[in-house]
Amino acid sequence: MHSGVKDFPHKWVRSKDQRPSWRYDDREHSPSGKKKGALTGQTRLLLTVQGLVAAANALSGTFVNVYLWKARQEFALIGWFTLINHLAMALTFWIAGKWVKEHNKMNCLRAGVAVSALFYLLVLWFGSSAVNYYLLLGVIQGVASGLFWLAFNVVYFEVTDPGNRDRFNGWAGLLGSGAGMIAPWISGFLIVHLKQTNGYRVIFTISLAVFILGVICSFFLKKRKSVGHYEWFLTLRCLREKGTMWRTVFMGLVAQGVREGVFGFMIGLLVFVHTGNEMKLGNFSLITSAVSLVSFMIAGRLLKPKYRRGAMLIGAIAMVAVILPFFWKVNFLTLLIFGIGVGVFFPLYSIPMTSSVFDLIGGNADSVRLREEYIVMRELALNIGRISGTAIFILIVTLTSAPSAMNWLLLGIGSTPLAAWFFMRRVAGGKAAQAGNKA
Repeated sequence: MHSGVKDFPHKWVRSKDQRPSWRYDDREHSPSGKKKGALTGQTRLLLTVQGLVAAANALSGTFVNVYLWKARQEFALIGWFTLINHLAMALTFWIAGKWVKEHNKMNCLRAGVAVSALFYLLVLWFGSSAVNYYLLLGVIQGVASGLFWLAFNVVYFEVTDPGNRDRFNGWAGLLGSGAGMIAPWISGFLIVHLKQTNGYRVIFTISLAVFILGVICSFFLKKRKSVGHYEWFLTLRCLREKGTMWRTVFMGLVAQGVREGVFGFMIGLLVFVHTGNEMKLGNFSLITSAVSLVSFMIAGRLLKPKYRRGAMLIGAIAMVAVILPFFWKVNFLTLLIFGIGVGVFFPLYSIPMTSSVFDLIGGNADSVRLREEYIVMRELALNIGRISGTAIFILIVTLTSAPSAMNWLLLGIGSTPLAAWFFMRRVAGGKAAQAGNKA
């Protein structure tokens, strides 16, 4: 996702002799060199695999929650499904880190896609009784996400550098937005125009097929070397160590995860609850993702490391502001205002957040050597935030069903990007301390 080293402080940039060979052996540059920031064949292939996974999830991901909601109309149940998902994902990241570090990371990536296919196969098999197995389904989906995203993030780090990371992130967001724009609309159309049970079976079957295609495409990614031994407790060591940048980065990632844990499922579900129509949920995704696609395209091209801190703050403030219309009324219009606002400003927040963390991992030879452990730390922090946010959600909806409580809950959880910016501002501003990269 990440080259343009001229924009980074000298202490972040290694001389050619200091650079670990793995970062350059696999480059597809010609002897004369490619244009700075250009994507290579491997980065484009990795984007293809990610795009297929995004498409498969977009086809069915939102509608899994709707499917469960229609069987048992309980916000708490959807919350528990999501909470178990994040718990399983966090545990998978930590355990699978050894596989990715010491063995075949590409097989881990393929396993993640294959387990995602298994998830939809089980949903098809359970049919209308799937709601009775929500805990099992939550575990399987969490394991699938953990395996895929751990391997994906390690490979992403290895095939990118600080100069093309923002561009890669922009393209990744663009593909995700494109999938989020088209796939849910198709799903909503099929569910509404077929008998609803048949419609759900069709979209789950299509998702299963797309995941299988993703596994096939992943075999064209190069096998990557495994180096070193996995340090199980690097996260705890970093958090205990004073003066390291990773302590504040960890807190920033936790704050980022709090919002993701709830808004990742709640907004789509609210659209369905307030409209009662899958087609309107598809239209919502079509409009908001189209806006997001354009925004990611522009941000991915224009964002440079020196603009990250300011862009991230603007994005965070705007993402909080678009929640305020809910205090007037929660309906399709205010949800659409929220969705469009987030579509416009989310790339300004998410691209700097992602790129800055991975640039910090690449800050020196020691942190590069421990890249798998640092990526596991990143994902553990995100999932601690997601678990915390979802647990708060479950607690509130269990205690009260008052609409005002839901609005305050969404505002409180939705304001955490400001906390993420506060913790990340030094890293996003390109001023990471040398101590931040100590192993």
